[in-house]
Amino acid sequence: MSLSDWKEYKIADLVEIIFSGGTPNTKVNEYWNGSLPWLSSGETKNRYINSTEKTITESGAQNSSTRLALSGDVVMASAGQGYTRGQVSFLNIDTFINQSVIAIRANEKVLDKKFLFYNLSSRYEELRAISDSNSIRGSITTKMVKSMNIRIPDLNTQKAIANTLSSIDDKIETSKQINHHLEQMAQAIFKSWFVDFEPFGGEMPSKWQTKPADCFFDISIGKTPPRKENWCFSEDSKDVPWISISDMGKEGLFINKTSEYLTREAIDKFNVKVVPQNTILLSFKLTIGRIAITNCKMSTNEAIAHFKLTNKHALEWLYCFLNNINYAELGNTSSIATAINSKIIKSMLITMPDSSSLSKFHKIAAPIFEEIRNNHGEIESLQNLRNILLPKLLSGEIPVNQATK
Repeated sequence: MSLSDWKEYKIADLVEIIFSGGTPNTKVNEYWNGSLPWLSSGETKNRYINSTEKTITESGAQNSSTRLALSGDVVMASAGQGYTRGQVSFLNIDTFINQSVIAIRANEKVLDKKFLFYNLSSRYEELRAISDSNSIRGSITTKMVKSMNIRIPDLNTQKAIANTLSSIDDKIETSKQINHHLEQMAQAIFKSWFVDFEPFGGEMPSKWQTKPADCFFDISIGKTPPRKENWCFSEDSKDVPWISISDMGKEGLFINKTSEYLTREAIDKFNVKVVPQNTILLSFKLTIGRIAITNCKMSTNEAIAHFKLTNKHALEWLYCFLNNINYAELGNTSSIATAINSKIIKSMLITMPDSSSLSKFHKIAAPIFEEIRNNHGEIESLQNLRNILLPKLLSGEIPVNQATK
């Protein structure tokens, strides 16, 4: 099919409905923790929505402005912190949505739903730009989405393009599921050893030591250079990766890719800590308890603590340990967001196993973590392939039969 056969439309002309949702009253307990999925804008960091972090009840749905989006709808974050606004996901479930999520339902007689998903997900910067220029609050509105232009080929070509990109996404999702299963295996072994103490006759060995965390680990905190100093920040992967909380949890256990980077001049001038590979990171402000392992030299913002290891055999143990802490119990006030600070993180008590026990656990867990790391590399390669093909296929620069070779 030639480029001249592609036609341009307004999105409004090719969809059945575009709408946003709402939030049940958070002060009414009867509205929450029911059986109905409820999606917030932050969850659009996931390309595919298979579940939601929160659920609501029938009463919550009926007594609020939330609306039901259907499996196959494309959803977009219309507002949200940091880089959330403009993120696009594909629903694999029916779910209610909040007021910061826009649902778009394709008219499948003329527009393939997956083609729409890939088209909009490739237009992140455009979506952020139009919302910044057309909205006082910097949010995306349903009116803006309806008025966007979209160029499409015939329906069969749309489906072929979507299938090509979906086949790559399917491989990515399979690898992510494998990694999730592997991490669950490691956590189960950790619980057996260090919660139930099964290898030790059901009791914690007396020679294990309980001390503040900073007695066992070199703990440091990240930093954000002044935002007004534009030269400090970069999108060049040759600069130093700079992790924010939104970067943690996107790709799983290991992290080596970030939304922003810091220039080396900024690192030096503002004395930003750069931590080595295999440093364990813990978020302790706003979003508490996200944990990741650096896959290269990296820096972070001030909401993230770094646990630098002196004993490399402690890597897998510490990662699992930090995942088993109830961080709400660390604070001294009713608000966890204000209760947790770097002093509390450094002084939290850790019961450290003896070196022999750590080494034995390391021998079992390290191959699991290494398999996760290798799968992570495969995921990144597939993502890069998809990101190269995506704009070329959606613009008609290369025909779909050439992309599949």
